[in-house]
Amino acid sequence: AVYAASEGLHVVVLDCRAFGGQAGASARIENYLGFPTGISGQALAGRAFVQAQKFGAEILIPAQAAALDCSKAGLDGELSLKLTDERRLRSRTVVIASGARYRRPAVPRLSEFEGRGVSYWASALEAKMCAGAEVVVVGGGNSAGQAAVFLAQHASKVFILIRGGSLAASMSRYLIDRIDATPNIELRTHTELTQLHGDLGEGLTAVTWRNKQTGVEEKRPIRHVFLFVGADPETRWLEGCGVKFDKHGFVLTGQATAGLAAGHAPAPLESTVPGVFAVGDVRSGSVKRVGGAIGEGAAAVALIHEYLAAAHPAS
Repeated sequence: AVYAASEGLHVVVLDCRAFGGQAGASARIENYLGFPTGISGQALAGRAFVQAQKFGAEILIPAQAAALDCSKAGLDGELSLKLTDERRLRSRTVVIASGARYRRPAVPRLSEFEGRGVSYWASALEAKMCAGAEVVVVGGGNSAGQAAVFLAQHASKVFILIRGGSLAASMSRYLIDRIDATPNIELRTHTELTQLHGDLGEGLTAVTWRNKQTGVEEKRPIRHVFLFVGADPETRWLEGCGVKFDKHGFVLTGQATAGLAAGHAPAPLESTVPGVFAVGDVRSGSVKRVGGAIGEGAAAVALIHEYLAAAHPAS
C-alpha cells in the first residue's frame, strides 16, 4: 500500500480485524532491516499504517472480502470485490495479501479457554500478565521463537513444546541461538499439548503434555498457553473466481501456474487470473517472513504498472 500509493496508484486496503495481520501480532521482530534492536510487530505495522495513509491510501477496517468476481478480468475488463456487508469495490487489479489464519490444534476444551489463558499472540499486555509465572509456547516456527524470547523476559519459565526433534528445520538460526542462550527457556521435543484444565470462573489453571516417544505425560499448574502452530491460507473468499491454488490452498503465481492459466502468461507474482496478484504468506512458495512479504509487495507494484501500461499503451 505504501509503495503503490506513493507512486500515484489509487489504493484501497481492506482488513477484517486490525492492521498488520499475523506480523502485527509478533512479540518482537529482530531480523527486519533498519531495526538493529528489534521492533514489535504492532509497532512496525502501526508505522506502515500511518505511512500508507500519508501517501493517500484508503484503509477500511473492519472490511472483510466475501468473494472476488473475475468474470470480466483482463486488460479491458475489471474485477469486482464483494464484501461481507454487501458493499462492492471495482478495480483493474487486485493484490491478494490476505495471509493465513491461525491453526487451532486438536486439544479438548480449547475454545473454552481462548482469551482465558490461551492466546495466539504475545503482546506487552500478555507479558505483564505472565510476570513471574511459568508459561507454555506451542510451535517451532519464528513466531513461536520470537514469543518465547520475549516472554522469557517476564515469565519465570518458558516451555517450548514441539512435535519434532529440533527447531533447525522451522526456525531462523538467530532465534535458535537466542533460545539456547536464555536460561529460563526449556525446549521439549517430540511433545504435544494434550489437555487443558480449569473452569469458567478461574480460567486456565493447568496443562498436560505428553512425550510422543516415551508416552510419559506431565501436568503442570500453568495458566498461560501461547499457540503458534502454523496457519492455513485465507483463500476461501477466492473460490470459484479462477484463481488456482497448490495442494495446501496457497495461491499459485508466475511459473508455478504451469500452464493452468489458459491464454494467459502470468507475471512472477500474478495468479492465473489477469490482474490478480498475490504476495506474502498467502502465496505458494513465499518465504513466510515479514521482510519477504514487504519485498513482494513492492515488486507487485512494479508489475501492476506494467499491467496497466499494457492496457493503455498511449497514456
